[in-house]
Amino acid sequence: MLQVDRPARTQAWNTLYASQLPMARFTPFDRAPLDAQMAVARLGPIKLARLSFGSCVIERTRGHIDRSTSRRFAFVIQTAGTSRFYHYGVANVMQPGDVVLCDSAMQHYWLSRGLSSAVLVEVEPRLLREFLPTPEQYCGKALGADQGVTRTMTSLVQSLAEPEALAVIGDHGDRVGRHMLEALTTAYATGFPDTSDASAIIWQRQSIILRHIEDHLRDPTLSPASIAASLRFSSRYLRTVFSVSGETLSSYILRRRVYASACDLRNQMHRHRTLTDIAFSWGFNSAAHFTRSFREQFDFAPRDYRDYDTFYLSTLSSH
Repeated sequence: MLQVDRPARTQAWNTLYASQLPMARFTPFDRAPLDAQMAVARLGPIKLARLSFGSCVIERTRGHIDRSTSRRFAFVIQTAGTSRFYHYGVANVMQPGDVVLCDSAMQHYWLSRGLSSAVLVEVEPRLLREFLPTPEQYCGKALGADQGVTRTMTSLVQSLAEPEALAVIGDHGDRVGRHMLEALTTAYATGFPDTSDASAIIWQRQSIILRHIEDHLRDPTLSPASIAASLRFSSRYLRTVFSVSGETLSSYILRRRVYASACDLRNQMHRHRTLTDIAFSWGFNSAAHFTRSFREQFDFAPRDYRDYDTFYLSTLSSH
């Protein structure tokens, strides 16, 4: 068990975390000491990580994503406390027993008020696709503990992640790891029975579009036309691919910029920045447009949102 509990060691913790899992930055609230623990184990083809952490923001940013490194997926199971997880354009309030699928090729924002703990089940794409052919369509979508068989499956994973269970499993790790993966993918298949039946190619290309948006979200010229030109898709094909999400590309870009701005507004590292500076840094070119779009999304003006504790607002889990 690894433990860090002093502010001066936050960077050391971030380095240690990146040596075991896809790189991310932990930032404690109010300059408080970072209180975090991590235990990592392997069950055959999957990696298990048990995490606990106090009030902080955990961000995987564009700067952390190296396209030359192997892409990985991870099932993130909230085991204690409450957190907010934002990924693939979706915001979720996570309660104990909830699970969300995360893609290391995309940015994420994870916020905890108070002590939280989680189990991460990390797997390579090729193996995951044996159980879940199009994982991209599930990324960022949280399964509630009371949804389908989620609680049963996540309880099984939590039990198997305990040190006592790992010690007993011994040489049977490969078989147990595959059973664990089958349990989690079954939870998703039964929890989202009405998910689109679009082909795997369509979902993979939508993932390419989303990654392009993430890489260029700060560019004010980002638009469906610029995306089509950069990816060498026709405008019609671009619309067809993105339509499986049930949202237009323009509305997604706008919503993604609003949420990125909201994350910065709530991040202590950006308290010194003006609202306009934050808005313009995320591709807005009009303060009035930013304020109007922000209010439509959150029912709050940006300044009020920054000063008000919106952690438990239901709007955060509505997309």
